[in-house]
Amino acid sequence: MKKAKLVLEDGTIYNGFSFGAEKSTNGEVVFNTGMVGYPEALTDPSYRGQILTLTYPLIGNYGIPDKERENGLYKNFESEEIQASALVVSEYEKKYFHWSAVKSLSEWLKEQKIPAIYDIDTRALTKKLRSQGTRLGKIIINKKTDPGFKDPNKQNLVAEVSVPEPVEYIKGKKTVIIIDCGVKNNIIQSFLRRDVSVIRLPWNFDFSNQQADGIIVSNGPGDPTMCPETVENIKRAMNSNRPILGICLGSQLLGLAAGAKTYKLKYGHRGQNQPCSEMGTKRCYITSQNHGYAIDSKSLPEDWREWFYNDNDGTNEGLLHISKPFFGAQFHPEASPGPDDTEFLFDMFIRAMN
Repeated sequence: MKKAKLVLEDGTIYNGFSFGAEKSTNGEVVFNTGMVGYPEALTDPSYRGQILTLTYPLIGNYGIPDKERENGLYKNFESEEIQASALVVSEYEKKYFHWSAVKSLSEWLKEQKIPAIYDIDTRALTKKLRSQGTRLGKIIINKKTDPGFKDPNKQNLVAEVSVPEPVEYIKGKKTVIIIDCGVKNNIIQSFLRRDVSVIRLPWNFDFSNQQADGIIVSNGPGDPTMCPETVENIKRAMNSNRPILGICLGSQLLGLAAGAKTYKLKYGHRGQNQPCSEMGTKRCYITSQNHGYAIDSKSLPEDWREWFYNDNDGTNEGLLHISKPFFGAQFHPEASPGPDDTEFLFDMFIRAMN
């Protein structure tokens, strides 16, 4: 076992052992409260530049599934590669038992050149992040080169995870544009399963002349203010009545285009168990989330209103226009992994297109 340590920017050190690639790295240390779904979480582009801490104690016991594809996309992963900078867990189980598993988590991390550390007190680490907020961190394996600290939110992470050229997925008569700010595979699959064709466009693509029935602004990593080109494109799209749905980072970008402001959350919402209630009905949904920024509800213009709010901290979880078909949801309706309580948003959006 190779010794490893996680060092936070305030000087706190957590000693453990390496079970991934033997290289040092850095990033923003965040935590995810989900019990399962590490193959999906690690490949979620919204984790770009982050050191992911899983709060559930036992990780690795069901292994990694094969690379089966559907509609040209991985069925069991949310992108083509691991997006997180590193993984931190309490206990790592080397043996895996699942009918669909083809390799261990450790083997996969080493193949992808992603460092990982276990035997860390993730309860103490999570408590620290909850009380003090997210922290920059670095993982040093076996006293190798110190990578220093680096704030990933100061760079345009969206540009790193977006497709470089348009990609089409032809399925049905209706067509949606997806502005790829780091879109999860299952968002695309959710429309294809509903017989809706998808045109996937780069994050800064001018789609004003693109023929489509609706526009999706996808999830993605980092600070939404790092994407001014996307915001300007959304503003132009608002001049028409084509339905627009923003998901996660896409909701924040929609809010910026509407004239609202965003801010950084203390430690973010990450996991598959976040309670969100709808304004008015007060109906609560259990949602899957992964974001570190939010819309300031008080900054919404008069013709917009808050749609959902987080029952834990009262922060904004959605917005909508009072007369036009423009919607934003901070949570993930495709929920992969997680509950499918809010998958109805896709059906609602398709009805708006019709």
